[in-house]
Amino acid sequence: MDPFNAGWLSILPPVIAIVLALCTKEVISSLLIGILSGTLIYTVGMDQPNILMGTVESTFKLMSTKVDFNILMFCTMLGALVYVISMAGGSRAYGEWAIRRIRSRRASLLASGGLGAFIFIDDYFNCLTVGTVMRPVTDTYRVSRAKLAYIIDSMAAPVCIIAPISSWAAAVGSSLKSTGAFESDFAAFVSTIPYNFYALSCIGLVFILCFFKLDFGPMRRSEERAELGDVGSTDTATDQMRVSEKGTIWDMVVPIGALIVFAVLCLMYSGGYWGDDPAYHTFSSSLGNSSASSALVWASFGAMVVAFFMFVPRKVVSFRDFMDGSVEGMKMMLPANIILVLAWTISGVCRDLLQTPLFVESLVTTGGFSAMWLPAAVFALAAFLSFSTGTAWGTFGILIPIIVPVAQALDPGLVVVSLSATLAGSVFGDHCSPISDTTILSSAGAGCSHIEHVATQLPYAWVAAIATFAGYVTAGLTDANVYLSLTVTFVVLVGLVVTLHLMGNKKEPQTA
Repeated sequence: MDPFNAGWLSILPPVIAIVLALCTKEVISSLLIGILSGTLIYTVGMDQPNILMGTVESTFKLMSTKVDFNILMFCTMLGALVYVISMAGGSRAYGEWAIRRIRSRRASLLASGGLGAFIFIDDYFNCLTVGTVMRPVTDTYRVSRAKLAYIIDSMAAPVCIIAPISSWAAAVGSSLKSTGAFESDFAAFVSTIPYNFYALSCIGLVFILCFFKLDFGPMRRSEERAELGDVGSTDTATDQMRVSEKGTIWDMVVPIGALIVFAVLCLMYSGGYWGDDPAYHTFSSSLGNSSASSALVWASFGAMVVAFFMFVPRKVVSFRDFMDGSVEGMKMMLPANIILVLAWTISGVCRDLLQTPLFVESLVTTGGFSAMWLPAAVFALAAFLSFSTGTAWGTFGILIPIIVPVAQALDPGLVVVSLSATLAGSVFGDHCSPISDTTILSSAGAGCSHIEHVATQLPYAWVAAIATFAGYVTAGLTDANVYLSLTVTFVVLVGLVVTLHLMGNKKEPQTA
């Protein structure tokens, strides 16, 4: 399908999808309408004779090319694994064990954040695993599912983008290669970590909110309902399952542990660690060359095999129940998979059909601003694009080849901080956009309504984004002084959180 340069019209499809999702509180139809509006623009722009059939044909032709079968398989098998572990009683046993050791609501929140930081290899894996493990514990201490979803989402992409050993580092490295500006792509990625103010702000904000009761906005209302017993859980297939009385904590720990071990080994294998090329015979180089989506499919299959041989021979569950439970778990992931397919498609409409990259490039190169404002401007553009398309990888894939030469031309001293701003802005959209895959998977992992997760998380994401913008303004004005920039970022972050919390306290008596 030949691309069509739609100019400013290229941003209409995601805007339509986002506005409809927020207004109707129904994401699938909103995404589909956004996709159809984009393919309609494309059909008209390409002067196709049959506008109706051209729109439909373009939609499903593009969709067939954008589906990542490996990611769908990983999500599907992870759903099956989660279900059979719960059916075997492993999740319940773990919850009972954790409740005896996690003695407070604050500890349950900190444990959720800590587990999210520990699982840094891949954001998909992070979202679903943390939700599965911590949901019984946070439910016990009346933490809202919206708060759990926020913690999961904020410790997924923001952690992965500052983890040198992750699928994200590999993706960024592949984009950096195209610029030819760095001797070592890995070293360039590592140099961006201290300047990734958005990721650091998100992580810092999670632990601030875990330690101190400073919630505000829709999240505060969700937490107040949770304290009265309504955690906001969604009805899932696990709510009606028959749970075995024979399950132990090891029925939870061993399959999940196997998934982690297999994920690392499969990433190394797919990256050529045991291959013929000696260049990939180190851990970091093999991970940088790995195929994360394929490796996670293999790892989830291996974990299912481990679960089978743990549960069936011991008669924790029967062979028939194990297979039926696997199918039920796969069904549980169907809504998330549908949304993922639609999110990938609308991203493809913008990037591949309507040439959003050209529109963004024109904004960047013809802005007429001085070098000192470049980091802040790059962050704002990357944040806008990633929020509109719901993809971080697509955003930094578009912008890195543009931003690096622009920064080199304007001020070589700002190349690293401008690159960091690109990654930070890209993570913003992946973190909080209604059509982002990790936003979708976070709400699914926490058992929270997707729309409630988006509505409660957005104010916190915007607080982190505003603080980040202040940090990049400071970096541009101080020749990339990382210490001063970080200080300004966190002062603004804490100031905004405390101010918004106090404003909420003042409004409360008036509405009572």
